[in-house]
Amino acid sequence: MLAVGGLGAGAIVRRDPLLSGTILNAIRYGHGHDLAFMVLFAGLGLMVLSWVRLGRMVLKGEAGGRIVSVAAAAWTAPLIIAPPLYSRDVYSYLAQGAVALRGFDPYVRGASVLDLPLRGNVAGLWQETPSPYGPLFLLLGKVTVFLTGDNVILGAIFMRLAVLTGLVLLAWAIPRLTAHLGGRTSVALWLTVANPLVVALGIGGAHNDILMVGLMAVGVLKVLDRRHLTGFAFIALAAAVKATALLVAPFLVWVWAARLTGPARQRFLVAAGAGGAVFAATFAAATVVAGVDLGWISVLRSQGPLLTWMSLPCAAAELLFYSVGHYVPGFTRDGFLGFFRAAGLVVLAVVLVRQWWLAREGGVEAVRRATIALLAASLLAPSVLPWYFTWALALAAAFAWKERGIAVLAGVSVWMVLVTLPDGTIVARWTYDDMNPWVWWPYFAATVVAGWWVGRSLLQPAPTVTEPTQLVRGNGG
Repeated sequence: MLAVGGLGAGAIVRRDPLLSGTILNAIRYGHGHDLAFMVLFAGLGLMVLSWVRLGRMVLKGEAGGRIVSVAAAAWTAPLIIAPPLYSRDVYSYLAQGAVALRGFDPYVRGASVLDLPLRGNVAGLWQETPSPYGPLFLLLGKVTVFLTGDNVILGAIFMRLAVLTGLVLLAWAIPRLTAHLGGRTSVALWLTVANPLVVALGIGGAHNDILMVGLMAVGVLKVLDRRHLTGFAFIALAAAVKATALLVAPFLVWVWAARLTGPARQRFLVAAGAGGAVFAATFAAATVVAGVDLGWISVLRSQGPLLTWMSLPCAAAELLFYSVGHYVPGFTRDGFLGFFRAAGLVVLAVVLVRQWWLAREGGVEAVRRATIALLAASLLAPSVLPWYFTWALALAAAFAWKERGIAVLAGVSVWMVLVTLPDGTIVARWTYDDMNPWVWWPYFAATVVAGWWVGRSLLQPAPTVTEPTQLVRGNGG
């Protein structure tokens, strides 16, 4: 239902060669679009209900990691060939790969240098924006465009398959991470690979965050397994997809240093030097193979124009300006945003340094502090999108959680999905001036209630499954 409804209500291509000129094109407009929207949301509702029911069985011990993995695979499979859902980012990925493939510098030029249809499906906000992604992901984009040409639909499927690799890596790493971090495999898999946030938004939207967290999880696992050099190489590959993974590396230095002998300073320098050398060599190799330079570092701020209420600095700026600053002469909205975003980065830097210093004993505590650092980055960044919360979730799920904590994670995950509309519109992205409060705030409130209901429902007892033999008893069978 998600895949079928997405043909009309998803983030579809602007000129669809498969539907144009056919009767099915009617589902993209008017009442046909409304019907596709309802089908998609009904499918999402069934996924959420199934996920909650599966979660009850997991908490009760009636479902193990294998059952969760099979469910996740069944829910993911139809989305591989579905239209992009909940985001148009995959079109930007293809355009950035095409920019690099055609001889332009993707860290200087945006999609506007391309011809249709690759350029035409990129959101207007990103037409002139250079790529903020690392060399490995640009290499994947170049290979995809080389294989699929200007076929945007086939290109989107290929990019989704590349992102799916991250989900496979995460599913492989999670059971082994729980052995180190104290969690339950079935719970951790349920919170990650079967989570609607990961399946519907991550895979449905073909977000490179899923590839990054898969590589990152493997890197953390390898370090915990005492394969330190391999672990830092995987962290470098994750950072070569998206720079966020770089936050984990300093914490893993403490893990390695704690296992060495000698004075503390010497142990730290040895671990930092060896890990840093492997990281630099791996990242340099990815850069050379991709045929790009380090220009991505200077364009990481390209998300500045994107305003989302999920970013705590943005939310504080909007609320304070329109409640107080709006009435003070000389105060401007842009001024408030600039100040609070800068303040948010300062607070984030303080949090990161403090968490890193508290992790100096190494071991499991260092990984826990790294998880907190990832969560802080997803809350205090100048722009925040729902799938950013998979950064911390990928590691957090492997720790031991009480049932109430699991319920909170489940409720927040579902809220993240519902606050995003199938065509890529995010309710939390709308500014005060753009929002019609009679339209968006009731929907926003409804998503909060839905998330609360999911968390509350998860704590209820799992439904009893009646044995088949009990169903055939009685006269005549």
